[in-house]
Amino acid sequence: MFRKLIAFGALSVALLMSGCASVPMASTSADAQAKTFTPIPDKAVLYVYRNETMGAAIKMPLLVDGASVGDSAAHTYVRKELAPGQHTITSKTEKDSTLTIDMIAGKIYYVWQEVKMGMFSARSALHQVDAAKGQKGVEESKLVN
Repeated sequence: MFRKLIAFGALSVALLMSGCASVPMASTSADAQAKTFTPIPDKAVLYVYRNETMGAAIKMPLLVDGASVGDSAAHTYVRKELAPGQHTITSKTEKDSTLTIDMIAGKIYYVWQEVKMGMFSARSALHQVDAAKGQKGVEESKLVN
């Protein structure tokens, strides 16, 4: 019985790490424009990126203030312009992860969506990161439409 459990676990890990989830991608010009990291005077700009290969076969829905902003996949990111104020980002996985940020107009915010192993499917954790780390993670990724 224990061997079967180990074999099942190994197979699950292999499946999570192989294959790639498919999400609608933005054009290369839109991706390039988003990577200029230009602030907007009357809006806050949010980048949520997932620059890992771990869990590549899994799409992870992203919400901002309860509304869908798209699904992430391995090496993708979402960019959203938001009104100043408090916003809650949610990563919908086996155990939802949330992060609330009080955003200021004219500033750019970066959130890393870390993929973690779950009991039955992938989990995630959201981490606000500084501009240097965030821009590097976004540069390693492609824009989701």
